[in-house]
Amino acid sequence: MKDTAQPQDVDSAGLRSRAVEALTAARTRTELLTSCIDDAELTAQHSPLMSPLVWDLAHIGNQEELWLLRNVAGRDAMRPEIDSVYDAFEHPRSARPTLPLLAPAEARTYAAEVRGRALDVLERSPLRGAPLVYDAFAFGMVAQHEQQHDETMLITHQLRRGPTALTAPPPPSAPDGAALLPGEVLVPGGPFTMGTSVEPWALDNERPAHATFVPAFHVDTTPVSCGAYLRFVEDGGYTEPRWWEAAGWAMVREHGLTAPLFWRCEGGQWLRRHFGATEPVPLDEPVLHVSWYEADAYARWAGRRLPSEAEWEKAARHDPASGRSMRYPWGDADPTPERANLGQRHLRPAPVGAYPAGESPLGVRQLIGDVWEWTSSDFLPYPGFAPFPYREYSEVFFGPGHKVLRGGCFGVDPVACRGTFRNWDLPVRRQIFAGFRTARDASEGEF
Repeated sequence: MKDTAQPQDVDSAGLRSRAVEALTAARTRTELLTSCIDDAELTAQHSPLMSPLVWDLAHIGNQEELWLLRNVAGRDAMRPEIDSVYDAFEHPRSARPTLPLLAPAEARTYAAEVRGRALDVLERSPLRGAPLVYDAFAFGMVAQHEQQHDETMLITHQLRRGPTALTAPPPPSAPDGAALLPGEVLVPGGPFTMGTSVEPWALDNERPAHATFVPAFHVDTTPVSCGAYLRFVEDGGYTEPRWWEAAGWAMVREHGLTAPLFWRCEGGQWLRRHFGATEPVPLDEPVLHVSWYEADAYARWAGRRLPSEAEWEKAARHDPASGRSMRYPWGDADPTPERANLGQRHLRPAPVGAYPAGESPLGVRQLIGDVWEWTSSDFLPYPGFAPFPYREYSEVFFGPGHKVLRGGCFGVDPVACRGTFRNWDLPVRRQIFAGFRTARDASEGEF
């Protein structure tokens, strides 16, 4: 079964333009996230789970130098003495404040100097031949890397205490009739093409395309809402061990969990802290800041389960009319503001049922953007996987310790979000912008 998604064909000039646009958008966002607070806030560690923002800033520049200046252009290191400081594998996040970090002004100067040289390399690169530069892959990889750290920095902004530093307009409301959407959609059984071999900037764990058989199943039309999750909370979901995996129940007991991260109940009203402000829990938005264990417990309580990664991708990419796999639920065209909540245009998910223009052929909504969606699957390689351009991007994380998330969120840029894009994290993680939808097996006679 072939990979039938059709990314647009572009010539070298078009590839350069696309790469410049992606790199520029990432840097604009990095500057927004690091210029809205003072130097003391940049150098502080707002949570032991996260790096100081100034570490991310210089790490972005260091990785860009490593891949675009040293590996692509063959140049000598600009500042070899800082390589170990900004090696994400050498120092855990909790220890990074003790390192000899570049000061904010110095970090900005370094990142800007690297970017100027990188754009010169891009202008001179043939974008054909070696795999690292073919179709501007290395430049796209660096843009995705920076946007992923921008999302990480956005999480740090959510964790930091103090007044609101970021603002954005609200997302669109759900259209009239969204409340009348069916609760679930039947996805027919059969093979489909999972992964990709043609998407030029796809990362190694998305490759190669391969035929996967998925039995028929039902999947939620929209992500699980805060209102639906609140019913689980108020039904004693956090006090009933029968809903939880053993490790998840141990987490609940150890940390005294009673609700999603940032939620609290005062005077009978549920509130949450959201980017420095306190607000009533928005019952019509997808639930946010829940771990895999919480998502799994809710699904059990509801008499359902989390979808597997293959089920999620089939719901998001399979076109039953043509039998082919598309790049996105709506087709092969790139995301637009009418189709998905991406790119930090808004600082929250849209209400469930929003973005009808992003609906899949089967009628599933909000598969791209709004909230990362936990799946039941461990993060494992596809058949025929080959690490590229380095093992530490994906391969070292394979195994039962990490669960797969799909679909992106409001804090993910389109360059780092595709129907094939795979995210992964530890099942205890709550600070990430993660929610979920549920699924169930289809019974005989339904397909």
